[in-house]
Amino acid sequence: MTDPTAGTANYLLELGLLKRARRSGWWIAGIRDPESIAEHSWRTSVTGMVIASLEGADPARTAMLCTLHDTPETRIGDIPKIGRDYLTAATPEAITRDQTAGCPEPVATTIRDAITEFEAGETLEAVCARDADKLECLIQAVEYGHQGVSTVGRWIDSSLAALKTASARAIAQEVIDSDPLAWEKTRHQADE
Repeated sequence: MTDPTAGTANYLLELGLLKRARRSGWWIAGIRDPESIAEHSWRTSVTGMVIASLEGADPARTAMLCTLHDTPETRIGDIPKIGRDYLTAATPEAITRDQTAGCPEPVATTIRDAITEFEAGETLEAVCARDADKLECLIQAVEYGHQGVSTVGRWIDSSLAALKTASARAIAQEVIDSDPLAWEKTRHQADE
C-alpha cells in the first residue's frame, strides 16, 4: 500500500499533463495550436455551472463533473471522434480507478463517483455537464471561426445537435449569432 499523501500528490501531478495536452480534434480543423484539455475543462466547468443554475441542478456538483470529465485523458490522450472508429481504449471508469488507486479512499471515491456519474449521463447534473462539454466545443468553434478558420462548421453543427437542455440550446444559438468580442466593444461604447 502506498502512502495516501504520495498517491494524492501523484494524481495531482498527473493532471498537469492536461495543461500541456492539446485537443486533437482541432488539428483536423486546421488549428495549428489548439486549446489544451485543461483549458477546455476550465470553461466547461464554468459553462456547466451556468447551465445547472438555469436548469435547477446543483451548480457545484455540475462544475465538479465538468472539471473531472476529461481527466482520464492523461493516460489515453484526446482521441478525436474519427479516431474512435479505429481505436479501442479503456473506459474512463477503469482509467480513473488506476489513476486514483494510491489516493485516500474519500478522495478516490469522490473522483471515481464523479466520472461514473458523468459517463452514465443520468442525473440532471450529468446532463448539464455533458451539455456543457458540447457547448464549450461549440463556443470554441465559433471563436476559431471568427479568427478565420472556415472548417469549423461541422463542429458547431454536431455540438448543437447533441445538446439536451433548453438552456444550453438557447445559449448555443446566442453564441452562434454573436461576435465573440461584443462584450469588449460594448464596454468601450459605454466609456465614450
